[in-house]
Amino acid sequence: MKKTLLTALAFLPLITLAQVKDANLVDYINPLMGTASKPIMSNGNTYPAVAVPWGMNFWTPQTGKMGDGWQYTYDADKIRGFKQTHQPSPWMNDYGMFSIFPESGTLKLDENDRGSWFSHKAETAKPYYYSVYLADYDITTEITPTERAANFRLTFPKSDSSHIIIDAFDKGSYVKIIPGKQEIIGYSTKNSGAVPENFKDYFVIYIDKPFEQTSVWESLKENKGTLEYKGDHASAVVSFKTKKGEQVHLRVASSFISIEQAELNLKRELGNDNFDATEQKAKAVWNKTLNHVNVEGGTIDQTRTFYSCLYRMLFFPNRMYEVDAKQQIVHYSPFNGKVMPGYLFAGTGFWDTFRALYPFLNLVYPSINKEMQQGLVNDYKEGGWLPEWSSPGYADCMVGNNSASVVAEAYLKGARGYDIETLFEALKHGANNTGPNATGRRGVEYYNKLGYVPYNVNINENAARTLEYAYDDFAIYSLGKALGKPESEIGIYKQRSMNYKNLFDPETGLMRGKNEDGSFEKPFNPFKWGDAFTEGNSWHYTWGVFQDIRGLMNLMGGREKFVAKLDSVFSLPPIFDDSYYGTTIHEIREMQVADMGQYAHGNQPIQHMIYLYGYGSEPWKTQYWARETMNLMYRATPDGYCGDEDNGQTSAWYVFSAIGFYPVCPVSTQYVLGAPLFKKITVNLENGKKIIVNAPKNSADNKYVNTMTYNGKLYDLNWVGHSSLLQGAVIDMDMAAKPNKARGIKPADVPFSLSDEK
Repeated sequence: MKKTLLTALAFLPLITLAQVKDANLVDYINPLMGTASKPIMSNGNTYPAVAVPWGMNFWTPQTGKMGDGWQYTYDADKIRGFKQTHQPSPWMNDYGMFSIFPESGTLKLDENDRGSWFSHKAETAKPYYYSVYLADYDITTEITPTERAANFRLTFPKSDSSHIIIDAFDKGSYVKIIPGKQEIIGYSTKNSGAVPENFKDYFVIYIDKPFEQTSVWESLKENKGTLEYKGDHASAVVSFKTKKGEQVHLRVASSFISIEQAELNLKRELGNDNFDATEQKAKAVWNKTLNHVNVEGGTIDQTRTFYSCLYRMLFFPNRMYEVDAKQQIVHYSPFNGKVMPGYLFAGTGFWDTFRALYPFLNLVYPSINKEMQQGLVNDYKEGGWLPEWSSPGYADCMVGNNSASVVAEAYLKGARGYDIETLFEALKHGANNTGPNATGRRGVEYYNKLGYVPYNVNINENAARTLEYAYDDFAIYSLGKALGKPESEIGIYKQRSMNYKNLFDPETGLMRGKNEDGSFEKPFNPFKWGDAFTEGNSWHYTWGVFQDIRGLMNLMGGREKFVAKLDSVFSLPPIFDDSYYGTTIHEIREMQVADMGQYAHGNQPIQHMIYLYGYGSEPWKTQYWARETMNLMYRATPDGYCGDEDNGQTSAWYVFSAIGFYPVCPVSTQYVLGAPLFKKITVNLENGKKIIVNAPKNSADNKYVNTMTYNGKLYDLNWVGHSSLLQGAVIDMDMAAKPNKARGIKPADVPFSLSDEK
């Protein structure tokens, strides 16, 4: 077993990063952050993903039953498999999965019987390496990954009966044992929907020890006299004698295309590398990727939390493409079931990730986002729609048409070299039609006619849809403008960007569902979750006017009333009405227990709200509440999140906020300033430039920005621009224990709003 730096640091007092800054950044990460979760209370809903950034395959220890979305939970006692996974969320569940499990002694095939007791004291979890001691079998399992393959190292006891189980899972699977090649091949079809009928995850496994006995199984029934089985639930077992401490190595790879492609993936990515060589390569990939952002001068806990959050941001959407024998990039299409040319990514919901995850990719990792944009072109060409939730095809989940933001933002922030004209057509198609499984816009006929989706026409979460469609229309308008499209084509989208006004209720100063005849919904309870809104209430969604905060402020009666309304979010008690759901959903409970009033940071709709004080000329309140949220809601521990982590979005909020700014309106290309968490942050951009944020007086007490300079010049604006940052920037912030209420207060200091556009 390896003793990690992370483990050693756990017993040290809080010290500054300067004392350990030469350590590998990857060793600050705790992949178990957020794993102490359950359906009724999420502390992240994560699992320890053993993978490389944006890899096609991830691996995780499996404590939950086959098909359980909570596939690894920190409080579990037993491990029942080591699972290849593509799961973006426990609520979405998994696809492309199978598991490997070693045993000694009497064979136990049933997953409920075979599970072995384990302890976190004998578990090492790193992004590039996982190890655990299976107490019931006296076996240590180690895993290290590549993008589409992995090396396993199994250390066995002395035993006349040691086994390796390959479980291809139920709902249709196949296994074949090839003793002469010491190989097992097969496929799994188990999925959670959103795939064609011919969907398969093909796998190949080589074992470096001859098989003494073999068996294949149909569920729990042995298929004697054969080396292969195809049916509902196929498993394979190979057995042999082992000496004490004997290591058996497995070389594993998979493909969505074919067994032959899986073999090719294995040979290309593992080559002749042994376990240690694969581990060092994976570690190097992680350190190279993480070193795009270096933080200094925080506590060990803050540094661990920062890099543990950054780790979560580097998985989804993950690659689904492969490289064929002709060195061509190809992919299995989850839309038409064919092998198609080009890039493809999957496993994310834009309702979550358009807010901060994609903005971070555009700033720090634009090359991977360019590939993602190319993948979106293929999504549209092959399926006829852009996805809103891909898992891996069109999943029926969440609301909005937020692919518009993801596409428009990338181009507006400089991405080039892909078919943007096809994507622009895809955006217009999605904005004016209702598609399958959450694609396009549900209620579009009402929205385009009335300017809102009515409350009383049996379309759920109608107000949320209206608000998000309005922002998405702004995204389409902004992209069309950048592409030089005529006013006759894009003017309607600018007009519809103002549709949020149709739901503003002057009586309450909040957003409210509106009936088809123009009357507001009655009765109205602003604390009611769901109904007109999505996983939130009116206090959360009222702020969802990313494109025109000035216009929202005017509706509320001006700056002072706007700021007072923001203040009310924190001063109100965490009361709620859960009658729409008939039960207290976990998002409600997470708000209730957080002790921050109506501020529900555990879910996405309100996460930008703290940064709106910069529009109201009181930026010191952003500085205060951002620091409070970072301190209270995040820690690199199993219960370290305050709700669903959601494919990097909740982590991206922390990482942006710790750097000192946040993309309230991603398409505007501006970042609203807060205050950094560390004494120094260096962002190493792909173009060779650097963004350096210096805050040498930063401390727990000194959380306010007294003065700021940008490239040596005094800077009072409450925002910074993307294009300016790309040219390189040195931002110096003089931090203080008291707010400077004379800075950032002029009308010219506030960020962009569409109402200000001439």
